[in-house]
Amino acid sequence: MRLLIYFFMFLLGGQWLLAQETGVLSGKVTGPVGEPLAGVTIVLDNTSFQVLTDAEGNFQLKAIPPGTYNLTATLNGYEAQTLFRIIIQTFGNPELSISLQRVAVQLEQVVISSSKLKRTKETPLSIQSLSGVEIANYPGSNNDVVRVAQSLPGVSPSPGGFRNDLILRGGAPNESVYYLDGMEIPNINHFSTQGSAGGPVGILNVSFIDDVSLSTSAFGAQYDNPLSGVLQFKQRNGNASQLKTNIRVSASETALTMEGPLWKRGKEKSNTTFLASVRRSYLQFLFEAIGLPIRPNYWDYQYKVTHKLNDYNELSVLGVGSIDSFSLEADGDLSPSEQAIFDQSPFINQRTNTMGISWKRRFAEKKGFSLTTLSQNYFKNGFVIYENTATKTGIILDNQATEKELKLRHETTFYWNNWKLNTGFNIQRSDYTNSTFDRNQGQYSTVIDFYKYGVFGNASTTLANGVWDVSLGFRLDDDTFLSSELWETFSPRIATSVRLGSGWRFNATWGNYFKILPYTVLGYRDVNGALTNANGRYTQSMHWVTGLEKSLGKAAKVSLEAFYKRYKDYPISLTDGVSLANKGGGFEVLGNEAISTTGTGRSYGVELLFQQKFEKNFFAIASYTFFYSEFTGLTGTYLPSVWDSRHLFSLTSGYKFKRNWEVSMRNRFAGRTPFVPVNRQETLAAYPEIILDYNRLGTEKLAVFNQLDIRIDKKWSFKSFALNVFIDIENVLGQRIPQVPQFGLERNADSSIVEPRNLLQIDNSNRNIIPTLGLVANF
Repeated sequence: MRLLIYFFMFLLGGQWLLAQETGVLSGKVTGPVGEPLAGVTIVLDNTSFQVLTDAEGNFQLKAIPPGTYNLTATLNGYEAQTLFRIIIQTFGNPELSISLQRVAVQLEQVVISSSKLKRTKETPLSIQSLSGVEIANYPGSNNDVVRVAQSLPGVSPSPGGFRNDLILRGGAPNESVYYLDGMEIPNINHFSTQGSAGGPVGILNVSFIDDVSLSTSAFGAQYDNPLSGVLQFKQRNGNASQLKTNIRVSASETALTMEGPLWKRGKEKSNTTFLASVRRSYLQFLFEAIGLPIRPNYWDYQYKVTHKLNDYNELSVLGVGSIDSFSLEADGDLSPSEQAIFDQSPFINQRTNTMGISWKRRFAEKKGFSLTTLSQNYFKNGFVIYENTATKTGIILDNQATEKELKLRHETTFYWNNWKLNTGFNIQRSDYTNSTFDRNQGQYSTVIDFYKYGVFGNASTTLANGVWDVSLGFRLDDDTFLSSELWETFSPRIATSVRLGSGWRFNATWGNYFKILPYTVLGYRDVNGALTNANGRYTQSMHWVTGLEKSLGKAAKVSLEAFYKRYKDYPISLTDGVSLANKGGGFEVLGNEAISTTGTGRSYGVELLFQQKFEKNFFAIASYTFFYSEFTGLTGTYLPSVWDSRHLFSLTSGYKFKRNWEVSMRNRFAGRTPFVPVNRQETLAAYPEIILDYNRLGTEKLAVFNQLDIRIDKKWSFKSFALNVFIDIENVLGQRIPQVPQFGLERNADSSIVEPRNLLQIDNSNRNIIPTLGLVANF
């Protein structure tokens, strides 16, 4: 509470610092294939600021009073584009990149417009998009891009609410794929779960992000391996005119970002730009200071260099990586809950690196473009659990694994009459090594390498004088490891959207999607050294989605969707007898065991959404999802999954006040979620290893999850820099956050273990109010 008082004293007392400075907004407008568009009218809505783009598609608006605006770009023959919630400061205003689409059919006396309420012919529903500004100011996210995505419709909060698992419409956390400027990223979190992708902190820098899109049921044919979702990150380019610096400080980390031109001559814009950042955590120092036994320590870095070869060719070099170390230290007396954490938590050392080069080529006469990307992924995971954490003796599990991928992806887009044709291929070499000691299953080492490849095609158009959009596509994937045939992964998909009039649309999609098994599953060997899972099959997910959408102007919409997902050939653990869909949401190694790809599953429900982009100083997005999520085990009986909360509700809204004050809030609700109870007798014998009783899956449920977060921002603009100070308060009402029951050994007052040993349930209820004070400086 004292922190809050000091914060408001600073804000209210600092009004005299406010300088009456102005800002500059610049950018570039291109057409569908990336060609520059001249003569585009750029307007800051509800102001007198207006300008036309030059012959290169560039524009610049000067002397803009600091504040938050909407911007609209219009050109005859193209759909208008509105960008919402653009924040103008004296420094730190990123250059905008605006793409206009041609009007498919010229209609008399009809104004056709679009906005950041994204809808494409390939994915006309189940897609949400957020701009970089929306992400950077999102309540309860601490500038974490992935945590923001957890607030979108159909996304369940992770157990306990502190991890970045993307649990989409009842699917498992490892059913989504992630793309950064067309380059796939396997791991997007620090301390990520091998075999999955979740973790407590995202590695992507929000200062790089121009746009984030999440598709939860309909995926473009160019993406391989999604079963539930595709999360796409679009990065902006560095500033082509001047060097800029951004410093972001919060309660857990500090980040430095720099951008600017390379080899710039005079006042001209450089053809080469860079954007680079490094981030350092200091959670380990804070936890040590307050006596907690965990020591999470991480670094991450990100970069992008873009060079314009000529009017038709552009090269980009991009990369992202992390260095993680999770250790444990017992300093002083520990509470029962802290002692259990100290006893049971693993030591984790991870290294991740993704780097690539992409070539974007625009064809002459506006016929299309191609994107070719060569990238490499590297992930090294050291995961150790000790019987005695203090002395690091008595190994329970020691997993040392490395994943390497080399990927070549090519995609070509053609425009022919009223058709958009998209085709391409991908080739990937995978190299996986693993040395594991498990005191229950023994020791093994494995080395596997194989090739994976795929081809795809898609065609979309608008028919019936602009009334009917239709898209048809397919994928084919195969590899040199599993015994499957190419035709077995034939993945067709169809999408349609019909304009009904008065702002109404009917949308429907159907698709059949496939995912190869995780490396942990593919590389597992039994005590005889045999690859027991080499005869596995690709996991299959078939989606049906249909819905109605009502446009409420260019800034708002309401929609109702019904969805059904049917899974086939899902991997089942032969040890526990349950689907791997029920695993992967914790600190573990997912899939390091014998499996059978004979499982099935289903997830189905309805989803209601209202979205209001920034308009009249207000924005909001509210959604409610009612669904069922069920999977079979070895018995073939459908059981509720550990993600089957049935009810999901999310509301995020905010209001922009005068003098650059902004208040926003986020409320998330999830119904009672099943969990796997602990087998107390076996756990007592194996402690500190926790043995779960999967035979009782679905018999017990957590309490409802309900959390309210509030964020307050205040921005200042000075002559030489701009400053944003914010406070982000998570769980502001002190609501109980449900946790899976925790168990530990009964101990005496001096922390010695009571003999004979006895396992006790520990009160790990969490009502913590977590304030985060931060600042962002641009100069």
